[in-house]
Amino acid sequence: MKKSILLFLLISIFGFAQQQGLDSKINAIIQGRKATVGISVLGFENGFKYHKNGAKKLPMQSVFKFHIAATVLDFVDQGKLSLDQKVSLNASNLLPDTWSPLRDKYSNGGAEVPLSEIIEYTVAKSDNNGCDILLKLIGGTKTVQKFMDSKGVKGFQIRYNEAEMHQDWNAQYENYSTPVSATAVLKKFYDGALLSKNSTDYLMKVMLSTSTGTNKLIGQLPKGTPVARKTGASGKNNGGLTGAENEIAIVTLPDGKHYAIAVFVSNSMETQEVNCKMISDISKSVWDYFNK
Repeated sequence: MKKSILLFLLISIFGFAQQQGLDSKINAIIQGRKATVGISVLGFENGFKYHKNGAKKLPMQSVFKFHIAATVLDFVDQGKLSLDQKVSLNASNLLPDTWSPLRDKYSNGGAEVPLSEIIEYTVAKSDNNGCDILLKLIGGTKTVQKFMDSKGVKGFQIRYNEAEMHQDWNAQYENYSTPVSATAVLKKFYDGALLSKNSTDYLMKVMLSTSTGTNKLIGQLPKGTPVARKTGASGKNNGGLTGAENEIAIVTLPDGKHYAIAVFVSNSMETQEVNCKMISDISKSVWDYFNK
């Protein structure tokens, strides 16, 4: 019995020392930076938790497209929408002056595309027009809030769509998540507590195909690492302030285990390169911690 207690104590002390080492690495990455950095890490199989500014309400920007896509897929699960149903694209919903690979593909408008294509462009390519098309289909941001509330997602708020955020810089701060909320909702999603198995598998596949933000969470991870992710970025205002440079993800480790990570860089006066490098360096430090 005494040996078991001693072994438990030694393991606990070793684990604490390792976590302190991770914290020291992350502190060194963000020290002196003119930015608020929120971080949450959640080990799925071992329950590991690490948070820094984890309870801060930070602007999501396009990270909220994960929550929106999940809500749309709940409508699919209920039979209210179908992935195969056609959605009309035209000048009224393919707005100019916004990030939209969907508009670039269908520049002439007048196209009828399946709902699945809108979801895939919205999540994997972070399409702003696609985002607002999805929101219109389900009745707006209030529907997303209601769905997330019903699933017990705390520390999350959505009020404005992409077009509204483009009109008012401050609107992004009303679309917030805490880093802890972001990793918690990813765990619910992974566990099948948000959607049906078909919808969970589908959205996971879409997130694994994300092509934006390759210099952030996956920037220093081994090539081919499965990372289901969603990025977000505000750009800078006229004063040189970055409202948000973000990413959330589910990372699969070489041993088949998983962790969720959320890194939100908010109100930063650093360059985009510095903001993204912070996210990448934090991600690499967490990866190294799990692979010790």
